[in-house]
Amino acid sequence: MRIDLTGRTALVTGSTQGIGAAIAAGLARAGARVALNGRTEQRVTEATARLTDEVPGADVVPVAADVTHEEGTARLAEALPHVDILVNNLGVFGAADPLEITDDEWRRYFEVNVLAAVRLTRLYLPQMTRRGWGRVQYIASDSAVVIPAEMIHYGMSKTALLAVGRGFAKQAAGTGVTVNSVIAGPTHTGGVEDFVHELVGRDLPWDEAQRAFMRQHRPQSLLQRLIEPEEIANMVVYLSSDQASATTGGALRVDGGYVDSILP
Repeated sequence: MRIDLTGRTALVTGSTQGIGAAIAAGLARAGARVALNGRTEQRVTEATARLTDEVPGADVVPVAADVTHEEGTARLAEALPHVDILVNNLGVFGAADPLEITDDEWRRYFEVNVLAAVRLTRLYLPQMTRRGWGRVQYIASDSAVVIPAEMIHYGMSKTALLAVGRGFAKQAAGTGVTVNSVIAGPTHTGGVEDFVHELVGRDLPWDEAQRAFMRQHRPQSLLQRLIEPEEIANMVVYLSSDQASATTGGALRVDGGYVDSILP
């Protein structure tokens, strides 16, 4: 299958590292003009340099804006008025005692992981429907379905994203715009390395720590290893393509079989 996104403009939020950076690279390889987004000029500039090294000739638009606030979203909209592919990847996560999570922290997880994506969807979905083509995606998590005891607030926010994706897919029904969520399983990123070491100890070498984490905390994974960010990106690139025109309103799993279900 040859995916060609030439002529399409994609925005990937939270794309200076991890899964977001891998998604941006995958879209760039497919020919899309890619807007890299992060909160600071320095991080966006560094990510832009890495992407152009990784994908020579990539058309990259660096946009430093904190989209967790209305002011930052307005700055992004001014810098990037036209978007064909919106990938809502921005998110925060972390372990916490459920009974110790404050009201402010519950609100922060909802505002960063859910409301920022809703705000951007409200911004870009209408123009997509007017043009008769567009792709909106939400990067969710296996934690949306299998709520971790140590990350209830995070799981709540990712469950909410699945509802948001299904609802906006209905809003876009019959317009040529598709809206989907991608359920990412346990993925190997820098932030996850820190999280794994928090749970299994910092004295273990990475390979041993990863195996211990999967064995102790994610034993239902059929892959039995952490997923690489590029494997998540492959699904996002496909859903961004013309070939995925009949896939909408879905929650598609790239979870290594972690969620014990025969349904997507």
